[in-house]
Amino acid sequence: VGTTFGFNVSANAGRKLVEGYLNGDYDEVYVVYAEFLSMGRQVPTLKQLIPIPPIEVVEEETEDKEYLAEHICEPSADRLLGELLPKSVHVQLHRGLLETSTSEHAARMAAMDNATSACNDMIESLTMAYNKARQAAITAELMDIVGGAEALKG
Repeated sequence: VGTTFGFNVSANAGRKLVEGYLNGDYDEVYVVYAEFLSMGRQVPTLKQLIPIPPIEVVEEETEDKEYLAEHICEPSADRLLGELLPKSVHVQLHRGLLETSTSEHAARMAAMDNATSACNDMIESLTMAYNKARQAAITAELMDIVGGAEALKG
């Protein structure tokens, strides 16, 4: 994933994938992306785009089952699918790009936070070592001064 991408990038890719599927170049089309769940959790995801996977419907058992008439769909279902499939593929591709980008930024932020914390710990440790060395040098210098003063007295 590049650092910049526009809505038309995924539109062109989606259009080419749908055309390839309709021409028989591809049997199935999948998208793989890093699904962003939270700042600390991103999950690799594989999603089938074409053919559209069937939705699992759980039927509720009711005592009173009614007859459902077949609905008339205008324009035709084929025409609707022809219009909506490319848009669906386009939007799902764009979503994958956005989620992957978001996941990458979250991982970078976490890495930078860890690096900052490690640097702060190192600064604290080095400051402590510097202060101890400085204190030892001052103590040694004071001992030399006191020793010299005692030698002059005596």
